[in-house]
Amino acid sequence: MFHLIFSSLDSFVSAVQTWLYVDVVQPLLYRFDLMDYDEDTYDSLYWVIVGVFEVLAMYALLRPLEALRPVERWDNRKAVRVDVLYTWIAKLGILNLFFFFALQPFFDNVQGWLRMRGIANVNFDNLWPGVTTQPLVTFVMYLLVLDFAGYWYHRWQHRIGVWWELHAVHHSQRQMSLWADDRNHLLDDLLQASFFAVIALVIGVPPSQFVVLVAITNLAQSVQHANIRLYFGWLGERLLVSPTFHRRHHAIGYGHEGLQYGCNFGVLFPWWDMLFGSASWNREMEPTGIRDQLEGRRYGEGFWAQHWLAFVRIARRLAPKRRAPGNDAAAV
Repeated sequence: MFHLIFSSLDSFVSAVQTWLYVDVVQPLLYRFDLMDYDEDTYDSLYWVIVGVFEVLAMYALLRPLEALRPVERWDNRKAVRVDVLYTWIAKLGILNLFFFFALQPFFDNVQGWLRMRGIANVNFDNLWPGVTTQPLVTFVMYLLVLDFAGYWYHRWQHRIGVWWELHAVHHSQRQMSLWADDRNHLLDDLLQASFFAVIALVIGVPPSQFVVLVAITNLAQSVQHANIRLYFGWLGERLLVSPTFHRRHHAIGYGHEGLQYGCNFGVLFPWWDMLFGSASWNREMEPTGIRDQLEGRRYGEGFWAQHWLAFVRIARRLAPKRRAPGNDAAAV
């Protein structure tokens, strides 16, 4: 059943990909003498098409819910508009696609080198013959490994100071909406794309499934960030990360500070937070943002300002500390 559904969706996207390439993209490549890039361009179209459908689906599903059951009502949605730009950049998946295919030749060489020395590659299919050979089981295993890695990636973003200054672009949004998930510094996006591409290649995720895995994760995170008063119930909250659970992660004074550098880091599943002691089940709909924003610190309103100010914060953090007058004499 799973294989049939996946094949049907893949066939549909592939048909759109071929039509778009033949009728629109290829003539443009030919006209501007860029046919050397025709194969790479054709491959990237698959990811772009999935991203466009994803954005349309999340808007159609989540925007009405935000209007019906909002956590907050805003007179001015200006702060949300820049997140729409972030969303289109991220959801089209160009960075993920680039790193996945750019790293593929390197991993092919490494795996060949290992095979020559009798070292087995990571292969989920052989872990439990007859069970892990099932497409659905293998897909779920890929999902769990990537989600576990995502939990620790997210937690490191909060623990490592320089990394936090990049991630702070995401947390500085005080108007959480369906667009807020992709509000990330582009450098952070580059790090994240390369991180997950490496893991996906190590565990042997096929390219077509990698696209679907990323799409599922992205769509789920759009739900988590949406301005929706939505609670999954006691059991549901412990099976999937909900908007209520994730809003606590963005809460001022707690999401980055409570339980020692934050809580509720889970991407899809809250199990890792429960296992490693970073879960908080508070259901209060608290204001979101970073504490020092209340003290007047600015993180930028526009796309470029947010990127530039992140580099400014990193430079200040890395700058050598000035000694107070008289410290040298006291040391002598």
